[in-house]
Amino acid sequence: MAAVADGPAVHPLAEIITAAAAGRFPPVDGAWQRVPPWREGLEAVLSFTGHAVLAVSAQVTDAEIDAWGADGFGGAHDPRLISALAGDGAWIDSLDALLVARGTGLADGSRRLVPRPDLAAHPRALFASGVRDEVAVLGYPDDATAIATVSRGVGGLHELSFEVEPRRRGGAGRQLVQDALSSLPLDTLVVAAVAPGNAASLRTLLAAGFAPIGSMQLFSRA
Repeated sequence: MAAVADGPAVHPLAEIITAAAAGRFPPVDGAWQRVPPWREGLEAVLSFTGHAVLAVSAQVTDAEIDAWGADGFGGAHDPRLISALAGDGAWIDSLDALLVARGTGLADGSRRLVPRPDLAAHPRALFASGVRDEVAVLGYPDDATAIATVSRGVGGLHELSFEVEPRRRGGAGRQLVQDALSSLPLDTLVVAAVAPGNAASLRTLLAAGFAPIGSMQLFSRA
């Protein structure tokens, strides 16, 4: 596992995602590999083209994962597999597309978004706080119709989520995402996860410069 000098260790999943974002994808071999969970109490299954990565606890053996049908050609996202991995009574999130972009790093005085701790009880912010760390809630001054969160998410990487009230849609979402990216240092890798059926958010992320690299499904054992 690589480490940053005089800094925290880089999680192996962050290394895999960072390489994929640069076009260096895992091998298309139909196989799966495992890494440790990056956050206590949260696990995940990720798939790339022809290869899967399972961030699961040590209480599940490789033999069990094989027996449940994991592979890199779709087996890793078989509902029966994640149900077996998670166990009875677990929370299982939706299957999401995983996308990446880069921070654009505007100076503080040029950023349009400001900290909005008054929006910390918004459902979008509450969800982020439940599955991510170091959650910053951002928004426009004197405007509660749009919210963005920037946090430490999958693999410890920066993760972005956002929401715009329906009456403001039609370009406001793309602007919000671009403004959120400007709050991060230039060239910082940022991930976002969105259900494929959420076409509005998926189209917004693509329009704002995000690129898909794979898929991800989170779960938490009971």
